[in-house]
Amino acid sequence: MDWGVPDLAHGGFMTHNIAHLAALTSAATVEELWKLHTDHMATFGFDRLIYGYTRHKTTTSLGDPQDWVLLTNHDPAYIKMFLGEGMLQNAPMVKWALANDGACSWRWLQDMELSETLSAREQQVVDFNRKMKVTAGYTISFKSVSVRTKAAIALTAKPGMYQDQVEQIWAAHGDALIVANNVMHLKLLTLPNSGLRRLTKRQNEVLQWVGDGKTTQDIAVILDLTAATVEKHLRLAREALDVDTTAQAVMKAAFYNQMFVVDI
Repeated sequence: MDWGVPDLAHGGFMTHNIAHLAALTSAATVEELWKLHTDHMATFGFDRLIYGYTRHKTTTSLGDPQDWVLLTNHDPAYIKMFLGEGMLQNAPMVKWALANDGACSWRWLQDMELSETLSAREQQVVDFNRKMKVTAGYTISFKSVSVRTKAAIALTAKPGMYQDQVEQIWAAHGDALIVANNVMHLKLLTLPNSGLRRLTKRQNEVLQWVGDGKTTQDIAVILDLTAATVEKHLRLAREALDVDTTAQAVMKAAFYNQMFVVDI
């Protein structure tokens, strides 16, 4: 059965993948990047993806969900249950991704289930995924340079596909898939993305001047505002970003590429 994998000769396949990588690197927005990536992954049979990224990981937490970068094309009903009912924390492949780098076949998960080594909560997640036809695929955990950051993506195969079929696809195209997902991830890190934290234009503007080393009085003169008004916008920016100090606000806005953004 044809699962949508590109039927190209070797040279044509290489050209196809290089063209996709070029398109990814040229994407100007997160939305454009994600659309390119999900469309490309679907050509290999992976029609549902979840990408997650946090800069606030600790030994006991992934940070506030409002600070996560979370992208998915799964059905909203699936995401609502998976995230809202505490399944994320108990998902075996999520646990694997937090402890490892690289790609992992969901065969590992199936082997754990067969050997009855899953906890009751982990088995609950597996049962839910089976009900939602999330049964075959691969997980890629991206290498982090900081103990506070982690990103991973789950590639779910089309309903009706078996893990054996996924393994055949991975054997033929696994390297290309890993490269494409890594390029998508690295490109995403360069694009403005605030998660659920939103700054107004004025809040962003005053933070940028703080980042340039300007005092409240300096900013007031530059923007033709009162010092009290500048302080108000800085306070609102701290509240929007859920931080205690202006220095933290500048750092957090910089993390999400909200500082000195070029209008496109």
